[in-house]
Amino acid sequence: MGNRKVRVLVVDDDEVLIEIYRVFLRDFDLLIATNGEEAVRAYKFFKPEIVLMDISMPVMDGVEATKEILKGDPNAVIIGVTAFATQRGNELLNAGAKEVIGKPFNRKTILEVISRHLNFREVKS
Repeated sequence: MGNRKVRVLVVDDDEVLIEIYRVFLRDFDLLIATNGEEAVRAYKFFKPEIVLMDISMPVMDGVEATKEILKGDPNAVIIGVTAFATQRGNELLNAGAKEVIGKPFNRKTILEVISRHLNFREVKS
């Protein structure tokens, strides 16, 4: 075990944003899913420590995907990331997301959010 990188699942259908995530989160073991259905499968298989979940996506949106992931793992740490934080953020929180941050975001914000929720997780376990 030892030095395994923290595994982060990014769920977003925006290719440009995925590239930004790759740069911002280069120090993590990064997994990418481009819709909610892929996210649910990737979560079950890879068990990431944290999920960054977009809301508006094809196939299955972030709200449904969040509910599905939490059904399988009630301790999943899911952070909503959306341009529609005010309109749809509450839907994601009601589905079980720990927090919702708005787009656009900067590297500092995303790293602070990840770090805060990973610390919570370590305390709980």
